[in-house]
Amino acid sequence: MGALQNKKGFICDMDGVIYHGNNLLPGVKEFVEWLQKNKKEFIFLTNSSERTPAELSQKLQRMGLSVPQKHFYTSALATAEFLAHQKPYCSAYVIGEAGLMNALYNEGITMNDVNPDYVVMGDTRTYNFEKIEKAIELVNKGAKLIGTNPDITGPTEHGIMPATGALIAPIEIATGKKAYFVGKPNPLMVRHAIKAINCHSLEAAFVGDRMDTDIVSGLESLIDTVLVLSGVTSREMIANFPYKPTYVLDGVGKIMSCED
Repeated sequence: MGALQNKKGFICDMDGVIYHGNNLLPGVKEFVEWLQKNKKEFIFLTNSSERTPAELSQKLQRMGLSVPQKHFYTSALATAEFLAHQKPYCSAYVIGEAGLMNALYNEGITMNDVNPDYVVMGDTRTYNFEKIEKAIELVNKGAKLIGTNPDITGPTEHGIMPATGALIAPIEIATGKKAYFVGKPNPLMVRHAIKAINCHSLEAAFVGDRMDTDIVSGLESLIDTVLVLSGVTSREMIANFPYKPTYVLDGVGKIMSCED
């Protein structure tokens, strides 16, 4: 654990690691204060596409944590940058929330429900049959299908809820077209994070609650991984995967206390 505490930088997931919905998880306040006090480089890397970095910063502020928006990077931002690189000033039919819309607009991507270049799906609470029907129509006409993240579920204060991977599945099944997912474990996200914290992979640790996205992202980027059991993955579930994290802790608060 001393090696973990001595890491120069930390890449942290948010849902299931920092909070569940609007509830801050135990030990998080102390962990963030420890990062700041010890001048650690850190970035919150979230597959959630609903909120902008400013909104995420404000959300933590309401929970009693002061974290500037420069410390946040979302799958919405990664998706917008990816599409802008693939086809500058393209258009998209979007099923998602304000964080995704804002990221796309900022990259010069316009909204189009007639003949878009892409159909983009993100996390959303405004999911309905009419939108799915429209997305299927546009993908069948040639629009490319993009998902902000492959997560099937996500933790909330009300329990486990469906996420983008589950929401986009009907479009994939109905059209026979597989979506391209930009979020974790896609290395695009981790490359941005490593650049943002100005660390070599050996100097960083990746903290997450999901074996299938967070831990894979760290492993494939040669970063030590910390699985926290405060989110989706339980200790018993680890055996279901052919790989394992470097550390397994009950929550992020254990990083400073050296207790497993």
